[in-house]
Amino acid sequence: MEIDGVLALRVETENGRTHTRLRTAELRQLVTRIGHHGDRFLVLQRIPDLPDVFAQVWHEEGEGYRLEHRSAADAFFGTDLDDVHRVADLLTGWARQEPGWETGVVWEPVPLPPREEIPDLADEVRAQVERRVREQLRCGYDGRETLSETAEEYLVGGEHGERPVSRAQARQLVDRLWLERLAEQESWGGETTDPDRLTRVFETLDAAGITARENFTCCRGCGTAEIGAERQGARGFVFFHRQSTEAAAEGHGLMLHYGGFDGSEETTTAVGHEVVAAFAGSGLSTQWDGDPGRAIEVAPLNWRKRLVG
Repeated sequence: MEIDGVLALRVETENGRTHTRLRTAELRQLVTRIGHHGDRFLVLQRIPDLPDVFAQVWHEEGEGYRLEHRSAADAFFGTDLDDVHRVADLLTGWARQEPGWETGVVWEPVPLPPREEIPDLADEVRAQVERRVREQLRCGYDGRETLSETAEEYLVGGEHGERPVSRAQARQLVDRLWLERLAEQESWGGETTDPDRLTRVFETLDAAGITARENFTCCRGCGTAEIGAERQGARGFVFFHRQSTEAAAEGHGLMLHYGGFDGSEETTTAVGHEVVAAFAGSGLSTQWDGDPGRAIEVAPLNWRKRLVG
């Protein structure tokens, strides 16, 4: 999919960098760059991520390109190419979901291991883990890998035993609930949601010299202690933490914490006013009495956060 020239795409590289929502030229640049040690492959996922759907390319300098794509649990294909521009064209077509993007190339099945038989979870265990995963899905910031870790670790060492949910069971449960949430998102259509509006405000603040971070750390104390590492020349900051996200997802307002990097009350107050001003005209309302010791509340909110993955 492509919106305003931007591909709804997430690309991971061997050197550990992640690129999201690229333009076609940026994707082509990544493809033509790979080949050197430590930077030999790309893994592409569409946004939102779907289980068992990805494309990947490997290239070693002096050799050809190995291009592979998977469209389902049992549908994995690969091909070998010499033309880097052809590789870039195919990956662009894949990202755009163009009909017939894969034609003109000889694809061969990639061998897959036998599918693992995964035992059902006990009803009580499944109900508790599903409840927790759905809470995190409503928050909307975690990908399938993080959610699977949550599902696997949630009941460890409790009344149901040392490890009642295996890694395979966790992944299976998360994939099912992930697809359920994506189906729910379809009913939103292209409507701008309150979390969309919030992200736009935070992007505006970040560009204006106020470090703005969503879903940042676990709590206010950790956020305040760690936000300085995100400073990058900014004069102040604003953030909300995971507990605040969970409250917003449950139907409450969202509490924003802010301050000045010089530690002064004057700068903190000025940053607070700047944050409130940034929300004017956004479609979101803020509540704040001007006290630099009090958080800014964004309310009311209809928390419909789109999954990215």
